Amino acid sequence: MKKILFFMGVSLFGAIGSDSSQAAENKGLTLEDIAKIESVRSAQVSPNGKWVAYTKSHKREPYVEDDGAAWSELYVKPIGGEAKPFITGKVNIGSVRWSSDSARIYYIAMRNDDTFAGVYSIPVDGGESQKVVGIDNNILSYSLNSTGNKLVFIAKEGAPDHKEQLVQKGFQANVYEEDIQNVHAWSYSLNNDDAEPVKLDIEGSVISAKFSPVNDQLLVQVSPTPLIDDIYMKKKLQVIDLEGDVVAKFKTEGKQGKAVWSTDGENIAFIGANDYNDPTAGALYIANLDDETVSKRVTNDSSHVMDVEWHNDDLIYIEHKGLESRVVKAAVKRRIAAMPLVDYGNGIQRSLSVANSGAVYVLADTANHPRELFAITGAGMQRLTNSNTWLDEVELAKQEAYEYEARDGLKIQGVLVYPLDYEDGESYPMIAFIHGGPEAHRSNGWNTRYADPIQAVAAKGYFAFIPNYRGSTGRGDEFARLDQHAYADPEFTDILDGKLALVEEGMVDGDKVGITGGSYGGYATAWSATKLSEHYAAAVMFVGISNQLSKFGTTDIPNEMHAVHARAWPWDDFQWMLETSPIYHVKNAKTPLLIMHGDSDTRVHPSQSMELYRYVKTLGQAPVRLVLYPGEGHGNRKAAGQYDYSLRLVRWMDHYLKGDGGEPPAYDLQHEKTLEEINAEDKSEEKDD
Repeated sequence: MKKILFFMGVSLFGAIGSDSSQAAENKGLTLEDIAKIESVRSAQVSPNGKWVAYTKSHKREPYVEDDGAAWSELYVKPIGGEAKPFITGKVNIGSVRWSSDSARIYYIAMRNDDTFAGVYSIPVDGGESQKVVGIDNNILSYSLNSTGNKLVFIAKEGAPDHKEQLVQKGFQANVYEEDIQNVHAWSYSLNNDDAEPVKLDIEGSVISAKFSPVNDQLLVQVSPTPLIDDIYMKKKLQVIDLEGDVVAKFKTEGKQGKAVWSTDGENIAFIGANDYNDPTAGALYIANLDDETVSKRVTNDSSHVMDVEWHNDDLIYIEHKGLESRVVKAAVKRRIAAMPLVDYGNGIQRSLSVANSGAVYVLADTANHPRELFAITGAGMQRLTNSNTWLDEVELAKQEAYEYEARDGLKIQGVLVYPLDYEDGESYPMIAFIHGGPEAHRSNGWNTRYADPIQAVAAKGYFAFIPNYRGSTGRGDEFARLDQHAYADPEFTDILDGKLALVEEGMVDGDKVGITGGSYGGYATAWSATKLSEHYAAAVMFVGISNQLSKFGTTDIPNEMHAVHARAWPWDDFQWMLETSPIYHVKNAKTPLLIMHGDSDTRVHPSQSMELYRYVKTLGQAPVRLVLYPGEGHGNRKAAGQYDYSLRLVRWMDHYLKGDGGEPPAYDLQHEKTLEEINAEDKSEEKDD
């Protein structure tokens, strides 16, 4: 066993300010801290390179504010100056774009009395926002042409006039997967006050539409329908004019990610799959507009490309490899080698924006802070924002990369976070946090969130283990396909082998190990609590899979499941799907299991959780509890649901890994008591005033 590359971001980037009123005595994060952590969500540098507009999350405070998802506020930072709050408060700002002259910022939001989200603009030098265009449905995205006199947006058509009356009369039958509307593209003139949006004649459902930088042609991604399965697996790339006529159509196959015009409008770069069965879009392609050829520019043999932009004839892209990432500049028309602008081991870059001058800005995180805005300079990464100044005063647990060998000899990588008060020679309880997908991966950056309260459990004396088991991304196409038609074993024995390695090293108490994860990570948790139950003392499954057969019949991605995971249909390999289902192994279940799920989940239907709950409860060999979150889907978006989830997860682990175990802890978290205490405190403060 060996430990590899140790990275702690503060040593490279330092702290940017601190809040002296925050507790310098803070030793580790709490769940309450995690509930208030904010981060930069998106960033766009102005074409002239003088400004960066970015959105930042603003969390709602549980018990105090009305429930809902985090707000998204707009800030503008002059290069070399202090950031200015432009639009803050109870707002949700999205799809920030600049006018070509860098004078105005455009964005999507619901403002004032809006019923639906529309496009707004605001002058960068001050002034009020003005609504640019809106229709009787939410605008999903938009693009501005090079001369600034046209805008194209995508949206569904508004509901017919009689719809509300029919609902009132009770006619609300929904014909499943047929009663759906395509997303359309609409053109809109910005120089005519009387202009009306004009729907473009494009076949299929539009996913994105982007103006060329040199003319009014559109780069369009479409799918046959707006069903998520079609968007995943049948996305097509083409160029059209504003009459809807096809100028160029490119032959692509499988999953497809971001697509962007070259600066001269002659080429298109896009992130795509190697073939239809590739689990993820991770290779970088260039498509030529004249002859419609497509060539692979960056292969994903041992890494995955995550984002891409152009500057003149150069491609700038983010590449994730193993647990690290880098930013690369690659010439397209010149015969020079690609050059890293930021090499591996300098934070985890997530997305980028490039000015006309070539200045590059990225969103990145490290082991010590969530996603923030950075400039890439000749001296390296320069941090520009600090969304959580109080976090600088909190002592965080040590984090490092960890590599071990699976039972078949395959090298597996993961992230290991130590107990905050770790002492060499002692063994500690551990929680394994398993990512979903499985076409995803965890990097050696910031991994703490509501469903993975990693730094909070480290502060309570746990090891947190975050493995990138086979089937994960970040290690190339071959590694990502290792789970195809190989569900559960050896995928999830990879996780177990990490536990066994840490136990063998004497760091972890083998009798006090828990496991948790969401979606495919929930599947891993369910498998570990049934088939591998003897190895785990507690489990928390979130939006997870328990029955591969019924999952196939209730999910909204059956074709994606077949193409990049199962590589078989249920009717062709029924027994294999049955035997790779946790319910098939429920007689082994001795692990106390907490199951949580959003009741509106379409990706993994809540019936998956109900099935496993009923099996385990009826069998009666292990404690089990099922918690459903009303209105939540494939993961909790609202503040109360997120905080409630964190509380239940940690209490379950504490009870079975540190406490007496036995019967489950009380199901009631006594939220009403907390609310009463807060209300009483507020009244006392009002009386004092």
